[in-house]
Amino acid sequence: MSRALARIGSKLPQGWGDAGRQLGILVLVDIAYELVRGIADGQRSEAIANGQQVIDFERSTHALFEPSVQAFFLSARWVIDLANQLYLNAQFSIALGFLVWLYLFRNESYYFVRNMFVVSMGFALIGYTLYPTAPPRMFPEHGFVDTITDFSNVNHDSSLAKVFINPYAAVPSMHCAFAAMIGCTGMRVCRHWWSKAWWAAWPLLIAWVVIVTGNHYWVDVALGWMVAAMSAVVAQRLLARARPDAWSWRSGSPQEAEA
Repeated sequence: MSRALARIGSKLPQGWGDAGRQLGILVLVDIAYELVRGIADGQRSEAIANGQQVIDFERSTHALFEPSVQAFFLSARWVIDLANQLYLNAQFSIALGFLVWLYLFRNESYYFVRNMFVVSMGFALIGYTLYPTAPPRMFPEHGFVDTITDFSNVNHDSSLAKVFINPYAAVPSMHCAFAAMIGCTGMRVCRHWWSKAWWAAWPLLIAWVVIVTGNHYWVDVALGWMVAAMSAVVAQRLLARARPDAWSWRSGSPQEAEA
C-alpha cells in the first residue's frame, strides 16, 4: 500500500502534501460558504419583494423574456430533463472535475483559478446577505415554471435542503460565475480547437440552463459574470502580489498533457 501511495504521489504535480492541502482548502471554503449562505437568508417577505423588484425592472426595460424562453422549451421534455440535470450537477461535477484536471495537468494555472473561486464566493455571500432575492420559480403568477420540482421530482425547498441552501440566493448566479471562470480558463489552457470551443460555449450553456429551469433572472446571469470578472481582478491585482511566484496567472507548459 505504501509503495502504491508513493508511486501515485510521485505523479502528482506537487506531491501528496500539496494535494491534501488544496483539497482541504476547497472543502473548508465550500462548507463555510454553504453554512453562511444557509444561515444568512433574509426574511421571505423581503426576498419576495426583491424578486418582484427584479421582475418589475426587467418589465420596465421590456426585457422580461425568461417566461417566453421557458414556454418555448417546455414541450420538449428531454431538453428540460437535460437542463435540470445540468443545473443540479454542473456546479459540483463539472466545476470540481475541471479543478481536479487543472491541478493535475495545468498546475501552474490552478492556484490563480482557486483564488478566483474563493474570492467569488465572498462576493456572492455579500450579495445574498444584502439583497436576498426569491428566484423566478417562486413567481408562477408571472408565467415562471419550477422545472426541477415539476419534472425531476426534486424539492429544493425542502426543510433538509434549506439547512445548507438559501432559497433566496438568486442574486448573483454563482452557476454563471463559476461557468464564466471555468470557461475563460479552459479557453486559455486547452490547446485543441474543439476543447476551446466547448469551454467558450460553456458559460452561455449554463446561462440558458439557469433561465430555462426558472432558477435565475437574466439580471442574475449578468451579475454572476460580473462577479467572475471582479474575482479575476482581485486575484491578479491583490492576491497575486502576496505570492507572485505561486498565485499569478500562468499558462501550462507545452510539455504537459493536452486536452
